[in-house]
This record gives sequence, structure tokens and C-alpha cells, in this order.
Amino acid sequence: MPLPVVLTGRTVRLEPLAPHHAAAIAAAGAQDRTTYVFTPVPHSPETAQEYIERALDEQSAGRALPFAVVSTSDGRVVGATRFLQLDYWQGPLVWPAVPGVPHGDPATAVPDAAEIGNTWLAPGAQGTGVNTEAKLLMLRHAFEVWGVRRVSMRADARNLRSRAAIERLGATCDGVHRAHSRGLDGAVRSTAFYSILDEEWPAVRAVIEARLDRPARLDGASRLDGASRLDGAAPRGPLVPA
Repeated sequence: MPLPVVLTGRTVRLEPLAPHHAAAIAAAGAQDRTTYVFTPVPHSPETAQEYIERALDEQSAGRALPFAVVSTSDGRVVGATRFLQLDYWQGPLVWPAVPGVPHGDPATAVPDAAEIGNTWLAPGAQGTGVNTEAKLLMLRHAFEVWGVRRVSMRADARNLRSRAAIERLGATCDGVHRAHSRGLDGAVRSTAFYSILDEEWPAVRAVIEARLDRPARLDGASRLDGASRLDGAAPRGPLVPA
């Protein structure tokens, strides 16, 4: 499984999610929750602790690499995100395939494909470019350090904010799986799937970097960026859609 890593940009730092983040995660999630209609976000010390424990269980199993999103200006935790659905294609061909299991030493394995998801931001970080830079850091690590062939993202098809944010990153819509799973609101949801391939990454990176170099705009289009929720494989329990 990939080793935990700190990813640092100009305005945001992604730290490996750890138990000491629980109080700050709870504080960030307890603010105005109107943008979390489709998003499982902890909002108390108890739910934050449970959220982190489940994320670390996924990490220990080699299925995810979770981060706390930290503002570099004041060190405040403003949200969370993670790599998940790690897949490995190296080694002898085995059929039927066993997804998520690396060939050789798991401690030194890096994935050939990954998903970015379970992303949420506190209201004060939405529309500020934090989400864009966090995604740039993660995409750059996936393509340029791990050397993945594909990074995937997904969103509840009804979540137009999240879908717009993903599309502005330069991801391609692979289609919508109809009646795909149960949503956070209990309804049967369709899920929009997106991807960026390794050969597309240089052009996508140039677009994201150009956006980050522009002055921040706090109009509605800008706020779609920070308020996005990039859905991923959901953790277990009541916090998360089935």
C-alpha cells in the first residue's frame, strides 16, 4: 500500500488523517451544514472520532489514503479528502482478477489507478480555491509520483455543484450509472463517473494551474468549486450513504 505523505501547496496542506485531528474535524464539520446535502460530514467529537477510525481502518486494509485538509495560513483543519479504490495491475495476470491487491511487497507497492473522493470543506473554505489546489496536489502525486494510468472521481448525479467542480478540473464524464446505490438522503441515486488519464494529465494540469494563478472570484461559479463533494466509496455506518 502507498505510504502516507504530506502534500503542501501555497494555500493548503494535506496531512495524513490521524486521531489528533478529531477535534478540529468536528469543529469544521459543525459549521453551516447546508452544503452537505449529499455529503457525509462528521459534526461532533464522537462522530469525528468514528469517521477517523473508519478511514484508518480503510488505510490499514490498503484500500484508502485519507487526508486532513489544512489551511497553510493559520494551520486550521478545513475539511478532509482521500485516495480510495486503489487498484494494481502489475505482476502476473491472474483470472479472475483480484482488485486492490498489489503484487509483491505491499509496503512498497504503488497503485496503477486510484480514485479521489470523500471530499468535504468547511463553509469558510468553500469558494476560496482550496478545493482546486488540494485536487492539484493529489492529481500531481498520483500521476507524477505513483505513475498511475487513471484517476477517477464520482458524484451523486443530482449533485450539480460537485459535478461542475469535477468538470472544471478537466475530467471526462464516463457516464451515469442509473439507480446505482442508495444516497445519503435514503433515495436510490444515480452516480456520475469521471476520469483523467495519464496522457491527458499535462493538459489538465496546465488548466488547473492557470485557474489557481487567477485572482479568486467569490461569485456563484467560484463557490461551486469549494462546495464540491467528490463522492467515493463510502465508509461504513450511519454517517455514510449505503
